[in-house]
Amino acid sequence: MLKYLLEKEFKQIFRNAFIPKLILAMPVMMMLVLPWAANQEIKNVKLSVVDNNHSAVSERLINKIGASGYFLLSDVSTSYNEAMQSVDAGKADVILEIPQEFEKDLYRSSMAHVMISANAVNGMKGGLGSAYLSDIINDFARELSVDNGTLTMKNSQLSIINSQFRFNPTLDYKVFMIPALFVMLLTLLTGFLPALNIVGEKELGTTEQLNVTPMNKGVFILAKLIPYWIIGIVILTVCMGLATLIYGLFPAGALATIYLYAVVYILVVSGMGIVISNYSDTMQQAMFVMFFFMLIIILLSGLFTPVSSMPKWAQWVTTFNPLKYFMEVMRAVYLKGSSMRELLPQFFALCGFAVVFNAWAVMSYKKSR
Repeated sequence: MLKYLLEKEFKQIFRNAFIPKLILAMPVMMMLVLPWAANQEIKNVKLSVVDNNHSAVSERLINKIGASGYFLLSDVSTSYNEAMQSVDAGKADVILEIPQEFEKDLYRSSMAHVMISANAVNGMKGGLGSAYLSDIINDFARELSVDNGTLTMKNSQLSIINSQFRFNPTLDYKVFMIPALFVMLLTLLTGFLPALNIVGEKELGTTEQLNVTPMNKGVFILAKLIPYWIIGIVILTVCMGLATLIYGLFPAGALATIYLYAVVYILVVSGMGIVISNYSDTMQQAMFVMFFFMLIIILLSGLFTPVSSMPKWAQWVTTFNPLKYFMEVMRAVYLKGSSMRELLPQFFALCGFAVVFNAWAVMSYKKSR
């Protein structure tokens, strides 16, 4: 019975002209576009400079800031009030005010003041922009200390700090996001497609014909899971290949670990989709319900914001989010080279979700309608 049901499922999938194209086109588009768009690096911060000193030293500082790649010198104002008008008009995000006695104070007392004012409507942009600008000014102070002895700016520390960035030495945000995008893509495709499958057969009347057969409910659900399990593995392989070819990103850990967790995770998401399909009467209803849950689990997965930065109640909710566990696995294997032994808690959690959702899918499917 399982053999014929699987044959029916695969014929049904490939008879649909849209689904095979979606399976190939969606990974390609996500790998080409989203790693660049889903980026939380703060760049092109619009800077307004109020240079009251007009000296060679202040000009050198401004040139250094402009050369950093993080700031765009969008405005040079004659006064602080004029710079504030640029902020109000949206032409500037950060104001750097250099005092009139800037160069003189440096050479006379080895210390000078500058003022940084940030637009905090976007708190992340304002905070990180100010931090970047402070780091550049501190680096400028170290350069002056080398050139002129012990010159420094207020609150600048001239001790030499050697930083070592582990797991992502280039600090490339795409390296952090791409493994998570694999997980999101698997979630969308292997979650939505099974959710629409059963309810689609309800609308076509195919389910009524199957219900009169001596088919076991478990066999029926298994026949629904296996095709999307295979599709999920193909999608993951395509994504990993594109990440290697386009971005030169290859997992630091074992591929077997990734595929093992992917097998379990696809069963989790597909089982959840089938549960939703069992309780839905139309494809529109299934899509809305699936979209509702997908939105929640994606936002609470740690995709864009760390789970540790969420409120305590949200961290507790993420305990019941399977997407979070597979997200942790992908990033750990890709960036840190973590082994199966280090990721056992995530494995047991995903296995638990797989058992619950698929048992629920079998029990919630009703043959008599």
